[in-house]
Amino acid sequence: MSHGQGRGQGARVFREAWIAGVHQHFPGEPKAGYVTLWEDTPEWERAAAGAVYEQVSQFIEVSGGTAARLTREQKSRFVATCWIAQMYKHFEDPKPGYVADWSELPSWQQETDADIFEAIEKAVS
Repeated sequence: MSHGQGRGQGARVFREAWIAGVHQHFPGEPKAGYVTLWEDTPEWERAAAGAVYEQVSQFIEVSGGTAARLTREQKSRFVATCWIAQMYKHFEDPKPGYVADWSELPSWQQETDADIFEAIEKAVS
């Protein structure tokens, strides 16, 4: 199994899955920043998305394909934890919401993180 995507392309897979997940799971009208198009996404966010894409794709690769057996919660927790590390990398003092533990995230965000993992699974298979 090869990664098949460069980091830039992987970041777009991540962002598109995030936007699709927000539209599907967010109750009501999401904040504009949640669904900003790729072209208008800040550079730090693109970099973070690309890094998390790489981490998830490597995790899938080293698991020998068995990551598909993880529950949606386990997949979601992995994405969320990778994202938190990126927030500490990009911000000296990140907003609390950026580094909240998975259990503290709203259900729409937990579901979206699971969708992101599954979108990356499709992209690397």
